[in-house]
Amino acid sequence: MNSAKALLLVDNASALDLLHSGTYRFQEISFEEVRAIVEMHGQKDVLRCFSHPEIEQLLYKHAGIVISNFHYLPVEEMAPGQDAIIFRFYVTPSETQPSIQTVYGNEATKLQNLYVYCQFVTRLEET
Repeated sequence: MNSAKALLLVDNASALDLLHSGTYRFQEISFEEVRAIVEMHGQKDVLRCFSHPEIEQLLYKHAGIVISNFHYLPVEEMAPGQDAIIFRFYVTPSETQPSIQTVYGNEATKLQNLYVYCQFVTRLEET
């Protein structure tokens, strides 16, 4: 696989590594658009640039992507014309702190709310 042509899937941390120089175009996209873009590229042309299993579960469950084994490769920069999808985490404090019993029998308390939104990014040129 040519990593300079692959669609990159990144999270907040790996996006910081990728977007340190160059000119980019950002577009907010929905989970449905994420699914369509990933399906258009196919499993062999998609690189996962993060190692958090929670994000993969998000891909499969909320975006409706067929369970795949996307090749993992930490990429340090994007090539001009290359695309990426960034899964951005947005955290707010919880207004309430309800407690629940976990499947392990202990008590867990909600401290924050976690939201995720997606951006489609294209690198336009190098600087």
